[in-house]
Amino acid sequence: MRQIDYYLSTINPWCYLAGDRLERIAARHGAQITYRPLDLMQLFDRTGGTRPQNRHPARIDYRNQELPRWAEHLGVPLRLDVPMTNMAPSSYAVIAAQEAGGDVGGLVQGFLRARFADGRDIAEDGVIREVLPAHGFDPALADTGLFVGAETYARNLERAVEAGVFGAPFYHVLDTGQKFWGQDRLDFLERHLATL
Repeated sequence: MRQIDYYLSTINPWCYLAGDRLERIAARHGAQITYRPLDLMQLFDRTGGTRPQNRHPARIDYRNQELPRWAEHLGVPLRLDVPMTNMAPSSYAVIAAQEAGGDVGGLVQGFLRARFADGRDIAEDGVIREVLPAHGFDPALADTGLFVGAETYARNLERAVEAGVFGAPFYHVLDTGQKFWGQDRLDFLERHLATL
């Protein structure tokens, strides 16, 4: 079975716009996904990127035009008025859910929708406890998964740097070493999997 490491951030609008396309592609090609949430801001710092708030105004302006264009193209709601929040708590929940087994992709999308469609603060314990059971997970994972989540979250950052990851969403096909950055590269990922 093909293995895909999916590096993501639960506060990244491009991960939200990816929707469930990765999961559908993986199902069509018999691939297994490992979800690797990480601290995207530290990844930028470590790999020569620039945090969004520190980018040149021209880049910020273009991003603010491009995100709504993609949302309209994909037919999904998108709120950009959401303040920055701590991505660690929801990431820990995703990591704990992956350990427990179940629809991790649905959970990731649940957190992203809560943020970018509903404008909720996914760092809040109450929000995390609502999103978990909505996707078939015990809300207690918000507590019991903290230790493992924190350790794995830090390891995911190190693994990403070692693998040459520099942004999110980022898809790494372990069998071939091929890397795809951005939700707009999912078609290329599927074409690659079709050749294997």
